Amino acid sequence: MTNSSPVSGDAYEYLDTISPDEQRRLDAVRRYRLVDQPVEDAYDRIAYVAGAIFDTPIATVSLVERDRVWLAACQGLTGVREVGKEPGLCASVIAQDDVYVINNASVDPRTLEHPLVRGELGLRFYAAAPIRTHDGYRLGTVNVIDNRPREATARQLKALEHLASMVSDELELRLMVIRSAAAEQRMRETVS
Repeated sequence: MTNSSPVSGDAYEYLDTISPDEQRRLDAVRRYRLVDQPVEDAYDRIAYVAGAIFDTPIATVSLVERDRVWLAACQGLTGVREVGKEPGLCASVIAQDDVYVINNASVDPRTLEHPLVRGELGLRFYAAAPIRTHDGYRLGTVNVIDNRPREATARQLKALEHLASMVSDELELRLMVIRSAAAEQRMRETVS
């Protein structure tokens, strides 16, 4: 079912009906104004460290939008900034609070049909920690990817959780800057 009302005054995209909880989560994703923006060093460094901890060729910081997964940072994939929101990977991670691990995606029923598993990338190992805001919304993931099956240690998974918490802290700092700039703009407009 399609909603015929625009999302915002200047955006002419139309959305399918979604649950109120998912709408609040999407509003939380959007309040940080990170989707469709250039890569920022803080998130790029976190992705780099995640890949180094797991010794994987790919690591990302992702935000799960309505119909796509935006890569706020990506180590190991050149020129890729977004992927589809198919279930089994990032879109499934945000449905839970715990670290999510796929040791061999080619035999795991959660990911058998996923394009990143079946396609050229040949994803086999995937581990992700959800990025949770301070007010409880799960926005995306810090994740690591390999094209060979493998196991993760408890220490690696705990490190991934810490990195996701660091992203959350960075997002809160970003939000403070956004709000401060908006308040300053309102003050200037009042004075003029």
